[in-house]
Amino acid sequence: MKHKLFREQQLNCDIETAWKFFSSANNLSEITPKDMGFTVLTKMEDDEIYEGMLIDYYVSPLFGIKMKWQTEITHVDFQKSFVDFQKKGPYKLWNHHHEFIPNDEGVLMKDTIDYELPMGFLGEIAHSLFVKKKLEYIFDYRFRVLSRLF
Repeated sequence: MKHKLFREQQLNCDIETAWKFFSSANNLSEITPKDMGFTVLTKMEDDEIYEGMLIDYYVSPLFGIKMKWQTEITHVDFQKSFVDFQKKGPYKLWNHHHEFIPNDEGVLMKDTIDYELPMGFLGEIAHSLFVKKKLEYIFDYRFRVLSRLF
């Protein structure tokens, strides 16, 4: 079963600053809870994202079990939006659309994640017992960190 997580946050910065920060995978570990063991493995000389870019990570989403995760940047609309799609990792589907909308207060950032767990019925049980809560925890943490940064 497919699920959707939607978050939005007002950032007190200009679009150039927001884009530079969020389009750099090097900043992901700064806005991810430490207990996730999130590590970017891909070495990037510059922070320019592009369609087709592959980014490899280690993440420990549950019980400290380290997993490899690979995302592909499937869409980039410079300083407006980009999409990262899981090629390999813990989800059956993970499609994360990032939007950036300049306004009088700075930039409204929107995250829309479409995701699905593997293992059918068992995945749905896991979703209701802990995966949904874990994702909310991650994005709540991200909200707090971004509030401090921007």
